[in-house]
Amino acid sequence: MANKDENFNPRPYMELAIEEMNKSLNEPRHDGKTPPKVGAILLFPDGKIERAHRGELRDGDHAEFTLLERKLGNKKLDDCILFSTLEPCVERNPPKIACCKRTSKARIKTVYVGITDPDHTVDGKGIKHLEDKGVKVVMFDRDLQQIIEDTNSEFIKQANERRRKKEEDDLLTSFEKPLPTDDYSQFSDIALNKFINEAKLNFKTTDPEFQGFLLDVGALAKTDKSNILKATGFGILLFGKNPRAKFKQAAFMANVDYGGNKIEPATFDQPLVLIPDLVEEWLKKVLPLSKDTKSFKRKDIPEFPIEVLREAIINAIVHRDYDIAGAKSSIEIDNDKILVKSPGALLPSISLEQMNTFKAPSISRNPIITYVFSLMDYVEEKGFGMKSLKSLNEIYGLPLPEYFYQEPFLNLTFPRSLDAMKKIYQRPGINNLNEEELNGFEFIKLKGVLTRKEYEKQFGFDKKKAERHLTKMVEESLVVRKGSGPGTYYELIAT
Repeated sequence: MANKDENFNPRPYMELAIEEMNKSLNEPRHDGKTPPKVGAILLFPDGKIERAHRGELRDGDHAEFTLLERKLGNKKLDDCILFSTLEPCVERNPPKIACCKRTSKARIKTVYVGITDPDHTVDGKGIKHLEDKGVKVVMFDRDLQQIIEDTNSEFIKQANERRRKKEEDDLLTSFEKPLPTDDYSQFSDIALNKFINEAKLNFKTTDPEFQGFLLDVGALAKTDKSNILKATGFGILLFGKNPRAKFKQAAFMANVDYGGNKIEPATFDQPLVLIPDLVEEWLKKVLPLSKDTKSFKRKDIPEFPIEVLREAIINAIVHRDYDIAGAKSSIEIDNDKILVKSPGALLPSISLEQMNTFKAPSISRNPIITYVFSLMDYVEEKGFGMKSLKSLNEIYGLPLPEYFYQEPFLNLTFPRSLDAMKKIYQRPGINNLNEEELNGFEFIKLKGVLTRKEYEKQFGFDKKKAERHLTKMVEESLVVRKGSGPGTYYELIAT
């Protein structure tokens, strides 16, 4: 069966779902709302597929409804795999049934989802329903998500606007709710002005319209019993004069170990929008410098690319779990490694394998912080900066970083040399590779999956040498050989 085959490759079916999405026939609407384009593919255990797209048979019919009810309403679907370009809906006017419920009722146990639906009526709740019902949910690869997002750019834009304008109190987290004792006066003028300037907003901090904007963003909220604006938890984290007075975990810790018991610590407990630049300045002071001789005027530059560390630090701030009150994000530097720690496990729809092959999908647990940081061009909205991390090897020739989880922290480790890789990577077999093989393993980490010919071409090796390298990595349990004959390929073993 396809879904039980360890060699199963979901990528072609994701691509088929996108092809089907592009056929969508959206119904004419008089309310100005742009419907999404959605494609769905159902893979049967015997390899047969069925497909559907929005509006295929009737105006307004969702792709999943067309597929599961209109086309396959009398079929048993227990062991099928569903691929849908958009998170299934969770609300339909009776007697209609929401697509997430229709999917779980069909006893489908694995669902691949293209992107989360940003509409406030969905926004992760469709995925949560499936996972609560025991359905395994996997997100599409990031490059395919980008195609879906580009195709549905107007729908996403309108959905984000609706989400920001509507609060649903029963769904608010503790950080989204108004704080009874904190109002706009608790926000730092320095933080607010930095936000306004970097987001290129046409406001002053004293403008009532700016407070309305912060209300839409989620940094302010109205109390239940009046129209008085109060700061939310996220508002205090982002802009508060003293975030740690309210939330003890609202700090970013840093230290560099120079050896010989010489340690230089630093604490950054300012509003979140100020911290990235402050940490960057600290990094420039503590990281060793080398000479840049690319221009006539020599200048000192950090030996490790600051922009990559900045991306990792911002991720640790944006994507951490702020409900873990006893833990703080941090960066630790010594001679072998740079370690960035972020409280909280990965969300269920993201795996360590996706993170370590730099194919992590786009999803965030803190959409308000993510949105503010995206307006300031600190992050790609909901992204993880995968391109920046890959650049360590592709541009700088440095070892790739590696994620691992040690409760309660998601850790991102940057080895500072090939020798350091052997001490740091959570893979015992690394110790038995020579420098040439280590470089080869780094390439496999970038690719995730490759053939021997791809390995040969990358390094200019002959067939025997490439085969010897790959065989050794298989023996050291670093990669696994799959397929046979001309179809043989090598795949990174997840940590």
